Amino acid sequence: MENEIKLWLADIKRSIVEIYDFLPVEKDFPTFQKDLKTRKAVERNLEIIGEALNRILRVNPDILITNSRRIVNTRNRIIHGYDTVSEDIIWAIVIKELPKLEEEIDRLLP
Repeated sequence: MENEIKLWLADIKRSIVEIYDFLPVEKDFPTFQKDLKTRKAVERNLEIIGEALNRILRVNPDILITNSRRIVNTRNRIIHGYDTVSEDIIWAIVIKELPKLEEEIDRLLP
């Protein structure tokens, strides 16, 4: 695996860890919903994840990460269609999709 890809995978892992650090301890949606700083921090890290994955796919389009294209599209939507991204969508991604992504990244990292 190329060194650039390893660096981008590490960026994804770091962003996942940061998202979990920012979340309310009890992982409660209403608490998340009321906390603007946390929501923005989570969105920023999702942008980083999507950008890193986009770079990985340009170098190696065959890398095995589930929903990789959807992750990149989510990044684009957060950045370019920010007014169409709702808190419940971000919450669902973090609660349902992020654990799967973390497992896959952990498998790919040396």
